[in-house]
Amino acid sequence: MRAADATSLSLSAIIHYPLRSALTALGIAIGVSAVILLTSISEGLHHFVLAEFTQFGTNLIGISPGKTTTTGMSGAVIGNIRPLTLEDADALRQVPQVIDTVPVTQGSAAVEYRQRSRHSTVIGAGPAAPEVWQFGVFMGKFLPDDDPVNARPYAVLGHKLYVELFKNENPLGEYIRIGGYRYRVTGVMEPKGQLLGFDLDDAIYIPAARALEMFNRDSLMEVDVLYSPGADANKLSERIRALLQARHGSEDFTIVTQEQMLETLGDILNILTMAVAAIGAISLLVGGIGILTIMTIAVNERTNEIGLLRALGSSQRQISLLFLSEALVLSALGGILGLILGAGAAEVIQWVVPALPTHLSLTYILLAEMVAVSIGLIAGVFPAQWAANLDPVEALRAE
Repeated sequence: MRAADATSLSLSAIIHYPLRSALTALGIAIGVSAVILLTSISEGLHHFVLAEFTQFGTNLIGISPGKTTTTGMSGAVIGNIRPLTLEDADALRQVPQVIDTVPVTQGSAAVEYRQRSRHSTVIGAGPAAPEVWQFGVFMGKFLPDDDPVNARPYAVLGHKLYVELFKNENPLGEYIRIGGYRYRVTGVMEPKGQLLGFDLDDAIYIPAARALEMFNRDSLMEVDVLYSPGADANKLSERIRALLQARHGSEDFTIVTQEQMLETLGDILNILTMAVAAIGAISLLVGGIGILTIMTIAVNERTNEIGLLRALGSSQRQISLLFLSEALVLSALGGILGLILGAGAAEVIQWVVPALPTHLSLTYILLAEMVAVSIGLIAGVFPAQWAANLDPVEALRAE
């Protein structure tokens, strides 16, 4: 039997039983579309989270008080941890390849202007925040470069807070009250959106020293370090560690580079993508069982045809390949249909729910199609072998 004849027989068998063939291909299509849809949502989430974290730039190192390690010592030693201070942040600016630093502390308080009041996030920061965080000023200026310890009571409004309190009127030079303290507005920040649910626009920025006083704290929550592009983050981290150890007398702080954070996030999100792909693959397995069932039924229904082919000289191998090619064609067609359905569903979701990001990954598209074809071949092996091993005489006698 020539390859062309085998292909023609396979296609004619599929066309001769359109409903059965369509249902078989549909089983595979549903499995493939489930894989494509789930992985596109997961990959979209992956890209969204990484974009959220990189909107502040990638040349960042974060330093927080306290060491994130577990030891066998008593909890009483916690009191020996020195606070992370404004002086530490200033000292870090002298490290080679460090462009600037931002001391950070945070809390919440009522922000009042005339008869309007809004409870918002109060962020204590340094004057270099717009450069370090890549955060533009919409109106006016950011906090002035005052003495970090004795900064003047100036405030910069987040864009949403500005709209809510001032109703788009000019706020520059106006006095507001934050947690009962009087501040003068010097600027308004550009819209920045949300970072993992935290609304950066519904916040107000004041000098870090003022925030420490307002919230009665001794230590900063964090110091963000912006370093030169092309600098080795790991080597720079070691220089920062050496400086702070010399100032504190011990390593009572934690240093995390943006690269480390993104790598950790990437690993977690990759595992999530693989998990949802595995869930979708269960549907593919069900589709494979459907091919096995249909092809087994096809062998029973086409016993006479198998006997005739054997009588005309077809070998067992050719009979086996005939049924395997049918399974292959059905699974391939189902896979293509599944790709179309999955990609279409992902686009519809992106259109209907813009907040739910989707991203089609070529890797998972090709993998899903390959798995679909492989499952079809595996499911067709048993029926193909059964058909090939039928006795030609008995097959011709079958009704």
